[in-house]
Amino acid sequence: MLTRLRAEWAPSIPRELLAGAVATFALIPEVIAFSFVAGVDPSVGLFASFVISLVIAFVGGRPAMVSAAAGSVALVAAPLVQSHGLGYLLAAGLLAGLVQLVFGLLKLGVLMRFVSSSVRTGFVNALAVLIFAAQLPHLQGQGVATWAMLALGLAIIYGLPWLGGVLRLPALSAIPSPLICVVALTLLAQSLGVHLPTVADLGKLPDSLPVFGWPGVPLSLDTLRTILLPALAIAMVGLLESVLTAAVVDEMTDTPSDKNRECAGLGVANIAASLFGGIAGCGMIGQAVGNVKYGGRGRLSTLFAGVFLLILMVALKDWVSRVPVIALVAIMVMVSASTFDWKSLSALVRHPRLSSAVMLATVVVTIATHNLAAGVAVGVLLSGVFFAFKVSRMLAVQVHDDDATGVRTWRVTGQVFFASADAFIEAFDVLGAEGRAVVIDVTHAHFWDITAVAALDKVAERLRHHGCAVQVLGLNEASGVLIDRMGAEKA
Repeated sequence: MLTRLRAEWAPSIPRELLAGAVATFALIPEVIAFSFVAGVDPSVGLFASFVISLVIAFVGGRPAMVSAAAGSVALVAAPLVQSHGLGYLLAAGLLAGLVQLVFGLLKLGVLMRFVSSSVRTGFVNALAVLIFAAQLPHLQGQGVATWAMLALGLAIIYGLPWLGGVLRLPALSAIPSPLICVVALTLLAQSLGVHLPTVADLGKLPDSLPVFGWPGVPLSLDTLRTILLPALAIAMVGLLESVLTAAVVDEMTDTPSDKNRECAGLGVANIAASLFGGIAGCGMIGQAVGNVKYGGRGRLSTLFAGVFLLILMVALKDWVSRVPVIALVAIMVMVSASTFDWKSLSALVRHPRLSSAVMLATVVVTIATHNLAAGVAVGVLLSGVFFAFKVSRMLAVQVHDDDATGVRTWRVTGQVFFASADAFIEAFDVLGAEGRAVVIDVTHAHFWDITAVAALDKVAERLRHHGCAVQVLGLNEASGVLIDRMGAEKA
């Protein structure tokens, strides 16, 4: 029992704590920025991130995954805040959490299996681009000092691990280089008196702990009608991003996760966040990648990411407020580069064109709309259409005439469904078989839907209309049952 708990929670306590700290510093600029997108105070996003991380560490299905207030949810929430205020946003988050909890309890996480590898790659690459693009406003119009600090920060982040490997000094990689970057750039800016934008310039930081309370909205049908659609949108976007982020962490760590538990756990976390005055959230792929990259493998890293965030925002607020934003930008640039699947660029040439088109479409739509749900929805839709197209082309109908008996036989091979039904009908030369006995051999075929059954019935009806005696052979049990239900004739 203890061995299992240790493996799940903290395979290495120092690495878990340090990796969680890296995730925390990667959270700060994004959470504050997302709060502004949603139209709420930074404290709303920061409190939500603390509560979500704390709860999901215990009830989530993917150890080492970081969940917090996210940009995708903020985009969905913004119109509700603008029209009705924060109270209705908290109520919508509460309802969204209930929907996610039911989704997980009903084990509907299996639906995410329909998201293809190409869509997942597009999802990851689009997020990497969006993370990088979010840093550009912090660089526009800045002077030489800002760019020099960014270069120094990236040199520390990438250079120290490399130097430690070359000099064989494990001490240089014992502490994650992003933490060293934050401390070094803060001390350097203070000592040199360089005036750079700091965390305090991003917005007012919280000065107290989150307080439990019900959303200040009337308990009425009007309230339900107001929050229902936004809540469903928040729930679906959060589920989608969390499950896909969990899949990415699965691949990085070569370990499985319980997607249904992750869905239910996210629901519990969002209910808790809403009751403590925070916006709903979901999995954060950039922070999760950073956490895993620097050694996070257990639930302790997720827990500490939230706890350390609260410590920094409340107990160490004066120190954190002095951290140059450019130090956090350097971390986010690293997170963006780590998140992007660079191998997918060369795979564009090697992979089938349709798969590459799905990946690119997911990226383009996500970046154009800043909406992960829209990008993934387009990717899934295209995957389904292309799959149906490829399967429909696998249908083959061969004709054979028996000169001794005069019987004409059509042998059908492949899948007959809505996309191949027309090709199936067109393969039969009805006029050429007029007045003959015919056999339709479907031993090596399968009829999937009512369109396929209707196509078979239509062919048989046409042949009989031209004086043919029709016999259908080889229907498998599933196809036969479907035909019976449709009331179509088997022979």
